[in-house]
Amino acid sequence: MSNTITLRTRNFMNNPLLARRQFILDIIHPGKANVSKADLRAQLAKMYKVQDEQCIFVFGCKTQFGGGKSTAFGLIYDTVAAAKCYEPRYRLVRQGLTTKAESSRKQRKERKNREKKFRGRKVAKKD
Repeated sequence: MSNTITLRTRNFMNNPLLARRQFILDIIHPGKANVSKADLRAQLAKMYKVQDEQCIFVFGCKTQFGGGKSTAFGLIYDTVAAAKCYEPRYRLVRQGLTTKAESSRKQRKERKNREKKFRGRKVAKKD
């Protein structure tokens, strides 16, 4: 059982409107349960000659039954600014590009209910 992992990309697509390259990633990892996303980002950066690993997003990892092979979805943005513009906030938080807004559940619910009162009315200030 070797500890090497092999990466293969398929359905590779250049998406200039979103300033990214997107693909499905096939990961072959015999003898290992799974591979960390940090390791995948490092290998993809080497494969596609990306200077900043922060521009690479890997998500949706699914391991096949029996192990040894996984699939994931990958995005490589041209710049970090493009990634911040188009990626969902939760993925940016995972990557460390932004911080999570910490508020209690009760505060979120109270804010939602305050905003419900103003639906359909044009009011300058809600809070």
